[in-house]
Amino acid sequence: MPAAHPLAAYGWDEGFAERFAAHAGRGFVPGRVVRVDRGRLDAVVADGPGVRTVLADAAPVATGDPTRVPCTGDWAVLDLAHGRTGAAPDGVVRALLPRRTALLRSASSKRSEAQILAANVDRAVVAVSLAEPFDPGRVERFVALAWESGAQPLVALTKADLVADPAVRAHLVADAAAAAPGVRVLAVSAATGGGLAALTAELAGSTSVLLGRSGAGKSTLANAVVGADVQDVRAVRDRDGKGRHTTTTRDLLVLPGGGVLIDTPGLRGVGMWDADTGLARTFADVAELAAHCRFPDCAHGTEPDCAVQRAVADGTLAYRRLESYRKLRRENQRIAARTDVRQRAELRREWKRKQALGRHLAERKRGR
Repeated sequence: MPAAHPLAAYGWDEGFAERFAAHAGRGFVPGRVVRVDRGRLDAVVADGPGVRTVLADAAPVATGDPTRVPCTGDWAVLDLAHGRTGAAPDGVVRALLPRRTALLRSASSKRSEAQILAANVDRAVVAVSLAEPFDPGRVERFVALAWESGAQPLVALTKADLVADPAVRAHLVADAAAAAPGVRVLAVSAATGGGLAALTAELAGSTSVLLGRSGAGKSTLANAVVGADVQDVRAVRDRDGKGRHTTTTRDLLVLPGGGVLIDTPGLRGVGMWDADTGLARTFADVAELAAHCRFPDCAHGTEPDCAVQRAVADGTLAYRRLESYRKLRRENQRIAARTDVRQRAELRREWKRKQALGRHLAERKRGR
């Protein structure tokens, strides 16, 4: 598509144009979803040489699959000629274009469902506040989901101005880099502007999403890179340092240097969802060591000639990192087991086999 296309600034390109071609002759128009709220969505559409925002009813594409509901970042096929009567909405959503990437997490409820956080994202920015103790396990969890989505993760250590000692700040950057091999880590401060130029350059010309807990400074960071107060910001609570949910919807914002940024509400919990590939990339160091274990199915426990355990013993691999890998892998397997009958049966058989082996070893000890 020519660069002058009105939606080019929102990520429209030849690939999406080809996917939309099947709908073009029916009077429909493409639009990028910039916000979703209670079954209705705001989408930006071309309007002559410029763009305008329309309100659309998403009911026609309602589905029982929670991963297929319209989400911020989606490209929608909009019918603006047959909107509901009255002032709103302006039209209806007839279809969603196939997604290039989808950021999923396990829903916070106890049901075995996934929740989509953002669609068609090129880069996932994991915001981690330096105003609270650094938690490498949280970084590993977010980065694994980002890799699994197909997006390129980036870790932004926010509120870096609160760490006055450059040596301490450099140490925290190194800790974050160790928790996310192959991922760029930037220490940024919206208050002083430190690191913002590098972050803005990373985000330019792409679709990015901000992820993190409440109070991580996502909305403040969004305002800084956009160059305007487009998102509501409140201070964290003094009594416990926790953030407040100032962002309640996922909003797509246009960046002045090109590209768009999706600001998301703070996430209290981020559960794994079918993230085998993401875990493998996040823990690439563990996987590389595991390739040298004696047994291909080594659990890195008490097995002989375990390269992973040797690395832990000589300090090459931190024990904390191995435990984090085990924890996230178990969680991912549990989620998969809830939704996959076959895998659930296999896990049950494996558990019974281990129980039988334990009984056998106990009987041998007693001399039977």
